Amino acid sequence: MSSTDPQNARTGRPRSTEADAAILEATRASLVDLGWSKLTMGDVAARAGVAKTTLYRRWAGKNELVVDAVAVLFDELELPDRGSLAADVQGVVLQFAALLDRPETRTALMAVVAESTRDDSLRVRIRDSIVDRQKRLVLEGRQRAQRRGELPVEPDAVVADRTADLIFDVIAGAVVHRMLVSAEPVDTDWARQFTLLLLSGLGAGAMERRPGSGPQTW
Repeated sequence: MSSTDPQNARTGRPRSTEADAAILEATRASLVDLGWSKLTMGDVAARAGVAKTTLYRRWAGKNELVVDAVAVLFDELELPDRGSLAADVQGVVLQFAALLDRPETRTALMAVVAESTRDDSLRVRIRDSIVDRQKRLVLEGRQRAQRRGELPVEPDAVVADRTADLIFDVIAGAVVHRMLVSAEPVDTDWARQFTLLLLSGLGAGAMERRPGSGPQTW
C-alpha cells in the first residue's frame, strides 16, 4: 500500500479507524458545502467532532487530507469476474460512473484536480494515492483476460507497464470527460459501445496487421 495511505502516514499512538472515517467523511462534506477555497482544517475538525490537533497528527495539511478523502472512495471500486473481458470492462465502467455520480466524489475530485494545476506536490500525491492505486484494476483485469486467452501475454515488462498505463488512461479519461466535462450520462448503452471500441484496439492490433492496409494516416 502507498505510503500516502492515511493508516500509515504517521507513527505514534494507535490510530482510530472510526475517527479516520469520520474525518474523511467530514472533509468530503465540507468540500460539497464550502468548496476548496473555503474549506479549513478547523471546519473539518468541527464536523468530525475531533480536535484540530487530531487532524494535524494524521495529515500535514489540507492537500493531504483532501486527497486521502477522495482516495478512499476510489478504493471502493472492484473488478469481480463477470466471465469475459468485455463484461469486466463494461462492469467497471458503470461502477466508476456510479461513483462519479455521487456529489461528494464529483466535487472532491474536481477540486483536487483543479488545485493540482497550481501545485506540483499535490499532483504527485494524487498520482500516488489515487491513480497508481487504481491501476490495480487494469492489472487484475488484464491478467484474468490473459488466463482466458482473450489477450496476449506481453513478455516485455516495460511494454506491459506502458500498455497498462494506456488502458487506465483511456478508461478513466473517457468516463471522467463524459461525466464531468461533457455532463453526459454513462449508461449501459454508452458503456457497451465504449467497451466495443476499446476492445477492438486491444484484441489483435487489426489495423496494424490487416493485409494490404498500407501505411496508416492520421
